[in-house]
Amino acid sequence: MLGPVQWGHRTVTADHEGIPSPREGGPAGDIAVDLGCWPGPQSLALARLGFGPISAVDTSETLLTELARHGDQNPAIRPIRADIRDALPQVADPGTVGAVVCMGDTLPHLQEKSDVVAYRDLTRPLIGTDRFLPVRTAHDRLLTCFLEYLDDDTVMVHDLLHTRSDGTWTLQASSYPKLRIGSGWLVSRCRGAGVDIQHDANGPRGMRFLHARKP
Repeated sequence: MLGPVQWGHRTVTADHEGIPSPREGGPAGDIAVDLGCWPGPQSLALARLGFGPISAVDTSETLLTELARHGDQNPAIRPIRADIRDALPQVADPGTVGAVVCMGDTLPHLQEKSDVVAYRDLTRPLIGTDRFLPVRTAHDRLLTCFLEYLDDDTVMVHDLLHTRSDGTWTLQASSYPKLRIGSGWLVSRCRGAGVDIQHDANGPRGMRFLHARKP
């Protein structure tokens, strides 16, 4: 997988889209948990919206270190290295959390559906050249991904990173599996867990937004 380290320096900014404000959070309070926080854009957004403390959970020490560097002026954010599948009991007591977010491509990176909010819906297969998706472009770097559909639940993502140095282009390739999670399936799972669906719709950049609230 070609992540943020391979792409180079980035500026992490707060991403408020899809995150409810504390007054919409319900009776549990202002405590928040960011599952699969990456370098923390949603954690920073939660802090700016008034949530705190915020447990920012990820398995990558590199990304958590980057979050700590960007969030060192905000003591409300607590980077925690843990598996998002069993992190909640470790970071908060039952009934004390006002908001839990799981944004970006976190859910599709899990190994199985039984492990499973914003996510990318990959259930509708792309055909032919539509399977090649431009991801990011700079004057000396081009990142494209190619999708290979393995079965009903899995798509293999092939990252193709072209970098230019001294007038010569070099290709670096890697692959990783992602889950194909349909919105209907995830809504059904949420309802089965006893939460009410507040919002379920397509968002920008091919993402799907699901906002659920515990009654």
